Amino acid sequence: MQHNVLILDFGSQYTQLIARRVRELNIFCEIFPFNKIPSDLSSFKAVILSGSPFSVRAEDAPHPDLSEIRGKLPLLAVCYGAQYLAHFCGGEVAPSNIREYGRANLNFIKDGEDFFAGITHNSQVWMSHSDTIKTLPTDAVKLASTHDVENAAYRIEGESTYAIQFHPEVYHSTDGKQLLENFLVKIAEVPQNFTPNAFAEEMVEELKEKLGNDKVVLGLSGGVDSTVAAVLLNKAIGPNLYCIFVNNGLLRKNEFQSVLDQYKDMGLNVKGVDAADRFLDALAGISDPELKRKAIGRVFIEVFDDEANALEDVKWLAQGTIYPDVIESISVNGPSATIKSHHNVGGLPDFMKLKIVEPLRMLFKDEVRRVGATLGIDAELLGRHPFPGPGLSIRILGDITKEKVRILQEVDAVFIDGLKSWGLYDSVWQAGAILLPVNSVGVMGDERTYEKVVALRAVESTDGMTADWVHLPYDFLMKVSNDIINKVKGVNRVVYDISSKPPATIEWE
Repeated sequence: MQHNVLILDFGSQYTQLIARRVRELNIFCEIFPFNKIPSDLSSFKAVILSGSPFSVRAEDAPHPDLSEIRGKLPLLAVCYGAQYLAHFCGGEVAPSNIREYGRANLNFIKDGEDFFAGITHNSQVWMSHSDTIKTLPTDAVKLASTHDVENAAYRIEGESTYAIQFHPEVYHSTDGKQLLENFLVKIAEVPQNFTPNAFAEEMVEELKEKLGNDKVVLGLSGGVDSTVAAVLLNKAIGPNLYCIFVNNGLLRKNEFQSVLDQYKDMGLNVKGVDAADRFLDALAGISDPELKRKAIGRVFIEVFDDEANALEDVKWLAQGTIYPDVIESISVNGPSATIKSHHNVGGLPDFMKLKIVEPLRMLFKDEVRRVGATLGIDAELLGRHPFPGPGLSIRILGDITKEKVRILQEVDAVFIDGLKSWGLYDSVWQAGAILLPVNSVGVMGDERTYEKVVALRAVESTDGMTADWVHLPYDFLMKVSNDIINKVKGVNRVVYDISSKPPATIEWE
């Protein structure tokens, strides 16, 4: 992708949101840790510095070398970035008398500035910092203030460097998207050419050049990501793509056959491999969620290796990795800590002589769906809820057994079928059931029961980076709860998860 925007991550919880807002402007961007700045900056048209949980006054504060950026590329410094430029460039950053967190309003905006074009006096912004800029850096001009923050925004004379102490990427900053557009389009002159059609066309050409006549094996999951990846690869290399759909024993009820049936009319070369026993054997006795993920990832690779060896001259393993997977798997000193590992992110073991190709690695989930729509993929398939790569293993808290999988598959089927029959499925971004490692006392007929508890989870989101729980109708929850308890042997209690991300994650493990 050309005309990139480089986002340097200093560990802010909002860094991914910056990327999302930039992408909404049809501008391609990439996130890099502050201490891993690309050596070749020729494809970047602008740079954004993120916020950070660090204080610039701390000894261990992130301290990047910006000598190849500042004054050479348009630069927008957000929160920590703004304080960083002030602290190390002739200004002063000091502890604030009060922690500046939450909504504020701009009570001063300098006239005639492109940076604030279309943004009016009293515009609401979102603050999140405990330090504040007391003195602007050398050659700086104040652009905006709030009641409590004198230097809420500034620019540096003689260069296209802008800095703000608030967060334009969060929805609470009502004109945040306009501010980003002013900087990227008006000031940095970044073309707004990152569209689903453009991505699909460019990716197909890139795959043709990269793969040539090589054979590629792809693990299909039945979900949106792997399906879109498969269609892109099929357009690029046709019959040289070999798709494998593996039954890991942790799919939804009857999903193995239903997904194979769904792919029949898509022109893809798909083979179904039933490896359920192999996965369940590998998971026996494992309760730790990270160890579950690693075990599943290992067996997936083993299965793919077996299937690839059955083919002649396969050189590549394709994966449906998307950008949130990549971001959440990054862990460096400072930027966003690893939340969980992803079985489809990273390199392959030495014994597997395949190279990796990931056509969707730089896309968020909603972008993948839009690309899929331009490729003509069925809307029902594109509308499928995300389903975790490790399947039901991370929705069964504790160790995995065939009986627990059976129980959860039955519960999940009642829940998902209920959402569809009540017309609620498309208003939910992701839904599923979780089997808890506790039993509870119940009464069925005249008998005392001591059976499993399940939690239902339904969230609304754009790309899974943040999520809110869905206010499902009480009548629906009552009906589903009754159906689960009456129809699924082994369950006598149903609860509904009303936590949001953050602080919780969408999945429980």
